[in-house]
Amino acid sequence: MYKLDAADWRPKHFGWKVENLVATVTLNRPERKNPLTFESYAELRDTFHRLQYAQDVRVVIIAGAGGNFCSGGDVHEIIGPLTNMAMPALLDFTRMTGNLVKEMRTCPQPIIAAIDGICAGAGAILAMASDLRYATPATKTAFLFTRVGLAGCDMGACTILPRIIGQGRASELLYMGRNMSSDEGLAWGFYNQIVTADTLLETAKAAASKLAHGPAFAHAMTKKCLHQEWNQSIEQALETEAEAQAICMQTEDFRRAYRAFANKQQPVFEGN
Repeated sequence: MYKLDAADWRPKHFGWKVENLVATVTLNRPERKNPLTFESYAELRDTFHRLQYAQDVRVVIIAGAGGNFCSGGDVHEIIGPLTNMAMPALLDFTRMTGNLVKEMRTCPQPIIAAIDGICAGAGAILAMASDLRYATPATKTAFLFTRVGLAGCDMGACTILPRIIGQGRASELLYMGRNMSSDEGLAWGFYNQIVTADTLLETAKAAASKLAHGPAFAHAMTKKCLHQEWNQSIEQALETEAEAQAICMQTEDFRRAYRAFANKQQPVFEGN
């Protein structure tokens, strides 16, 4: 089986650390509120693609350095050049950014976003495409594409965001491009929890550790079904889940859980 040690990877355009089965991506251009560039988009896309082969990562955390999450595409390094591109190059770019979301949704590891401060444009998309989201009272999330003359339908926003917060709320954010406050995001189900800035990463790491030491194969199957069943009828979804559970019932983790229960012990999962 083709496997990789993700701890050996050396990304050039963001921070990367693997520890105790958890990989942490740190967007680290704090002087500009951590914007993305053509290169960081592509490297993030390729990293999430490779994670399907990583044997030492069961959960991923995405965070930003310097009190902000991500301010979106860099105005000078992305927005400016885009205004001078012809249609073929523009389509190459928009398809590439969409592929980043696809790789995030289809990699087997749950993704946790630790969001502080500014979370705008493509940064809001990174948060949206994650599985769990923790924020702070200072977090301001904005899908601000219409504010720069672009459609709100960027990188899957029109399909994913309504499923998280509802059609009406998503419509308002995507049309208006306004900030969603932390209180709104919590009430609407976008954020899983609001914590203080000094405990944000600690909270994300605690959740990641719990997932990382759980049944990794079952978590991967859960993520796969959450993604695939968006476009299925209830009958198709029931069959998908029947097959998924039957497969999980063949894992050793399922047997470990049974033996632990029978002996009044906590199961120790090994991910297989």
